[in-house]
Amino acid sequence: YPNDSSFYAKQRPFAHESASSSHKNVFEYNSRRYMSSNSTVELRTDDNVVRFSFNNDNKSVPPPPPISRTEKKWKRAKPSSRKAKVNELRFYRLKAKKKMNSPNPEVRIRYKLEKAKRKEEWLLEKLRKYHVPKSPAEPYDPETLTEEEQHYLKRTGEKRKNFVLVGRRGVFGGVVLNMHLHWKKHETVKVICKPCNKPGQVHEYAEELARLSKGIVIDVKPNNAIVLYRGKNYVRPEVMSPVDTLSKDKALEKYRYEQSLEHTSEFIEKLEKELEEYHKYVARYKKKKEV
Repeated sequence: YPNDSSFYAKQRPFAHESASSSHKNVFEYNSRRYMSSNSTVELRTDDNVVRFSFNNDNKSVPPPPPISRTEKKWKRAKPSSRKAKVNELRFYRLKAKKKMNSPNPEVRIRYKLEKAKRKEEWLLEKLRKYHVPKSPAEPYDPETLTEEEQHYLKRTGEKRKNFVLVGRRGVFGGVVLNMHLHWKKHETVKVICKPCNKPGQVHEYAEELARLSKGIVIDVKPNNAIVLYRGKNYVRPEVMSPVDTLSKDKALEKYRYEQSLEHTSEFIEKLEKELEEYHKYVARYKKKKEV
């Protein structure tokens, strides 16, 4: 190929013209840039498009304030891969194992205490979900019974074999439904509470059943049995299971969380006593050493 520039000019006839026009544009831009001292150039990148704009604003935009070192908050990057997550869990497990196998008994007790308190908070949050607000009581006429009627109903309730069992789930919708089914053929029903180990729990169940079923409590026996009377003007409701009660499955879940919370609170009290005893022992040992 020849080295003459005319050959390239023939191949690209408009190359010189475009180059000269670009040089002119650059010269005009430089002249405008240096001739107008008050003009400012703005660069905008919206929707992946670059735009330039010239403004004649005398006000200078103040620079942003510098960020101090105290304001900078460095956050630990979350593990993205599965291997990083496994390594992080392994780190926490080794840390917990180190505290559990520590030769210092105070470290071991404090670790167990923190873990138990965290579990207690978690259980309280879980139990809040099972809290059912009580619906406003509907107006009804409380019937008055004479002593003879009460004695008759008490004896009939003891002799009859129909009963409803209240187990570990406590009072829920199914218990009230079974009471209404018994009241279809019988005036009284006996409610037997088996796990009523706490003092006053039977009376709480009696009040709750009377509120939900709108019956009359005739007698509360020492063997954790409640005799309820349906009433003279009894009308079976359309919805026999009240709305403000839990289902069978949810009542069981609530019972399990309550049992776990009870055992956890007892364990926390035990650990706090152990910690107090350890501090007393250390104080006695220091006194003996000083003497």
